[in-house]
Amino acid sequence: MVEWTGKPAYQQVADDLRRRIAAGEFTADGGKLPSLAEMQATYGATVTVVRAAIGQLKSDGLAVSHQGKGAFLTADAVTAAKAADPSGVVAELRHEVEKLRSEVGELRERVAALEDN
Repeated sequence: MVEWTGKPAYQQVADDLRRRIAAGEFTADGGKLPSLAEMQATYGATVTVVRAAIGQLKSDGLAVSHQGKGAFLTADAVTAAKAADPSGVVAELRHEVEKLRSEVGELRERVAALEDN
């Protein structure tokens, strides 16, 4: 996954982890992030790169780590990650707008039916 983009490898890994956090990917597992070995395999990166990415998430307030137990999301990590990802915020707003349009359409139909009676 780590590519030659001009962006540091640890930042690429941290960005992808933020995206996955915003998507709620780690909440089902009690907020536990994958192990260093799993991330190395997933991203094709060295342990140093993965540790730096986790360090970035920790400095952003998205994760905490416990030696021997792994890294875990903070209580507000998903919300914070969504706020940091403009595309995620836009997608969520679009979903809400569609939902509101549907509800307004239903209300218009109800009002029309009441006016007909």
